[in-house]
Amino acid sequence: MRRSLNLMGLGLVLIVVMISFMKPTNSMEVIKTDAGRVSGVLNATGDVYAFKGIPFAAPPVGGLRWKEPQPVKPWEGVRKCENFGPSPMQAEPVPYSMWSEEFLIPKQPISEDCLYLNVWTGAKSAGEKRPVIVWIYGGGFLSGGSAIPVYDGEAMAKKGIVFVSINYRVGVFGFFAHPGLTKESGRNASGNYAILDQLAALRWVKNNIAAFGGDADNVTIAGQSAGSFSVNFLVASPLGKGLFQKAIGESGAVFSTPFTTLAKAEEAGEAYGKSLNAPSLADLRKVSAEDLMKKPYAVWGAITDGYVLPASIMAIFAAGKENKVPLLTGWNQEEFMFFGEVKNAEAFKKDMTDTYGADAPSALENYPATNDSMAALSQYRLSSDEAFGSQNFTWANMQSDHGAKVYMYRFTHKVPGTGEYAKFGAFHGGELPYAYNNLKFGNRPWQPADNKLAETMSSYWANFAATGNPNGKGLPEWKPYNSKTNEIMILDEHCYSVKMPDLKAIEFLASKMGPK
Repeated sequence: MRRSLNLMGLGLVLIVVMISFMKPTNSMEVIKTDAGRVSGVLNATGDVYAFKGIPFAAPPVGGLRWKEPQPVKPWEGVRKCENFGPSPMQAEPVPYSMWSEEFLIPKQPISEDCLYLNVWTGAKSAGEKRPVIVWIYGGGFLSGGSAIPVYDGEAMAKKGIVFVSINYRVGVFGFFAHPGLTKESGRNASGNYAILDQLAALRWVKNNIAAFGGDADNVTIAGQSAGSFSVNFLVASPLGKGLFQKAIGESGAVFSTPFTTLAKAEEAGEAYGKSLNAPSLADLRKVSAEDLMKKPYAVWGAITDGYVLPASIMAIFAAGKENKVPLLTGWNQEEFMFFGEVKNAEAFKKDMTDTYGADAPSALENYPATNDSMAALSQYRLSSDEAFGSQNFTWANMQSDHGAKVYMYRFTHKVPGTGEYAKFGAFHGGELPYAYNNLKFGNRPWQPADNKLAETMSSYWANFAATGNPNGKGLPEWKPYNSKTNEIMILDEHCYSVKMPDLKAIEFLASKMGPK
């Protein structure tokens, strides 16, 4: 009888062991980070895990408002990371101009407690060393967040990328300087908290991404608009050294705009405090986030603080002190960032004469005003080329002249739309759902050509992140860019390499920058 019971017990053990081997397992269900374990969500097709809302720094609230990001407090157990963390403090999102809902953050939650990131991975185990893209959003440094639908990382994870999207502080929370902050910093600097947030996220990636199947030594930073400005800043900053190996900048760089100095930013910070009846730093930290947003702050964007940015971007690149990494960059054919009143031909000619003086004939040759309709078109083109074209062109030239491999594009495809959205073409940000293969998030009349372009562009982006070269099997050849050949890739229904069509106009604007 005893022998029968022993055999029965042994049989039960064998059954349990067999069931455990039959049960599908995935070592990515729970990931150990340096602050604690996290769990994510497996997608419907069972090939990508998403971990959303992972804290990469302590909440920048209370006494940590306007401080360099501080370490996360470790947690016990497994933290469920199934939903996006709050977007940074900003106005409530409302569709406007060419940007429909897929380009906006969710309406809630929005909070100062915003330093979270998200990871999508198709790896089956740690140590696979897949290439990593770290996505940095745009929004004019006043809005934006990683929960925007067109920034979803699942499609790129399906292409073998470990995709990371990060939050950073915006507006007065991200770029506020004050003598008190400079003194307490220990760096003799203040103001660039948004960039410091991005650097903290990159250090998190360096320390943790291997556990998600990523390669910490094969990281590409990527961004659009203010996100591309940020990539430009990180490439220029000495603090970025070693944290990334490649860069993607879509419609954004800052070579012509003089940066605010720390001294000027501190003056603006003191004036801002007085406008809120909060003259001291302690008083300012007691003001609610909502009340801070009610008062205009004079400084927009990065500051030459001597720490994050020791000089202007132009000066850093002119001295050859940037991080010399491969670059994929470009801009869109119709950025449509002209929001002023369109002038008639005579008024536009006068503006060009006032601006360019003796060079006005050359300016008008590139941006003609032979009649009112031509002058209107030239104003749209000039606005786009000043804000984006000439900036990214200068970046590509300086980066390639200093020995880095560069690939440049022009996105010319008309993004389809209905109603008020139908009038926009290859607009600012229009390339995003194509570059990251996220057309499904837009309620637009997509055609087979759109799906084909999205597949092509996302493959270029993934290949570049993997190897520093966007080319791959079955893709039209994308020739490298340099300041002698000026060859770019046209991204449209048909993709092809060509010498930059409007090179003369872009060169003219770029020639007016000079060292700053």
